[in-house]
Amino acid sequence: MPEVPVVVIVGRPNVGKSTLFNAITGTRRSIVGNEPGITRDRIHGEAAYRGRRFELIDTGGIIPNDEELIPSEILRQARVALDRASQIVFLIDGRTEITSADRDLAQMLRKLGKPVTLAVNKIDSARGEDLAHEFHALGFEPVVPVSAEHRLGIEDLLDDVTRDFPVSEEQANEPEQVIRVAIIGRPNVGKSTLLNALTGSERSIVSPEAGTTRDAVDERVEAGGTVFEFVDTAGIRRKGKTRHMAEKLSVVMARRHIRMAHVVLMLIDATEGVTGTDATIGGYAHEDGRAVVLSVNKWDTRKDQDRSKFEQQVRDQFKFLEYAQIVFLSAKTGRGVKRLFAMIRRAYDSASTRVPTGELNRFAEVLHFETDVKIKYITQASIRPPTFVAFTDRPLHFSAERFLANQLRKRFGFEGTPIVIKTKRR
Repeated sequence: MPEVPVVVIVGRPNVGKSTLFNAITGTRRSIVGNEPGITRDRIHGEAAYRGRRFELIDTGGIIPNDEELIPSEILRQARVALDRASQIVFLIDGRTEITSADRDLAQMLRKLGKPVTLAVNKIDSARGEDLAHEFHALGFEPVVPVSAEHRLGIEDLLDDVTRDFPVSEEQANEPEQVIRVAIIGRPNVGKSTLLNALTGSERSIVSPEAGTTRDAVDERVEAGGTVFEFVDTAGIRRKGKTRHMAEKLSVVMARRHIRMAHVVLMLIDATEGVTGTDATIGGYAHEDGRAVVLSVNKWDTRKDQDRSKFEQQVRDQFKFLEYAQIVFLSAKTGRGVKRLFAMIRRAYDSASTRVPTGELNRFAEVLHFETDVKIKYITQASIRPPTFVAFTDRPLHFSAERFLANQLRKRFGFEGTPIVIKTKRR
């Protein structure tokens, strides 16, 4: 392996290679446009991820065996880059079906005998992630859904690509990673107060009037070698508008930042109990596959302090968040706040866990479903959230999927994170 590992991005024209190059390197060095084949030569950049430095190369769009659509020089330049590659990122367009050019390129890459990560681009919704799993047919593992344009899934991709790269000495002592945490909830449940308690600052304006926070505020804190980046996503309430408007805007603001977070702190007002809006906001975190910590705020001011009774009420309202940890705290006094760091870290680690395919299939062999369904093969497709693709001899009923998810949780942990099961008949 070269002194600095080399990562090469390949794919047919106009799948977003240059956009992905810019997203990883943080530059605009690679020209981005809608005209296929804009990148005529290989473009180099330096990048680092969690202390692992590497060289990134953006190749021109490759269509093997097609001299008309691709100048032979582009293919020659791409092959020079591939010869140097430590890792290859095979980028395809997730909004289209697999093309013959994709298959030809896949065949060419397999012959190289080098590690290949299949990245399915232009996946910017949960529905799109369903489509991404169709690309397992190309025969590469893992399949990582990304949106280069919106910077989604980039960390999942780099986690896989750089796993075996050496950590540079000058960066070895730096905090290992940044965990992005979105603080969400209805107006006036104490999001800004909690942000101040977590960061030990008064950067976020605190006021008892609902909707004081006009925009997202982010603050970084280092704890135990990890940097936590908190985003306060309080809703906007214009003067004279109704409380209903504040509720609606809080949902809009929360939705915007949930997608960019690794972990979501769902804040609930202990004095008011769980409302329909709480359930709606929490539902978005679940739908977007985010790890969740349910935080009951203002617990010190509640008259009835029966925790088990209140926790049952929370569980009843948030049945879909059965995996979420619950913490009782007071953002105002700081009581219980410090526990959040460990809970966030635990949820993040669970969401980032990848189980080896061999171990998964040994686990699946001893599973006994109520029906005669049999799992022929199972693999983990992605992380955050942990997503598993199970190949079965017949369709898997919802109850069987739920059983499988529960058994995965029981065997491998996954505390605080949703688990996604995709099934395919084989």
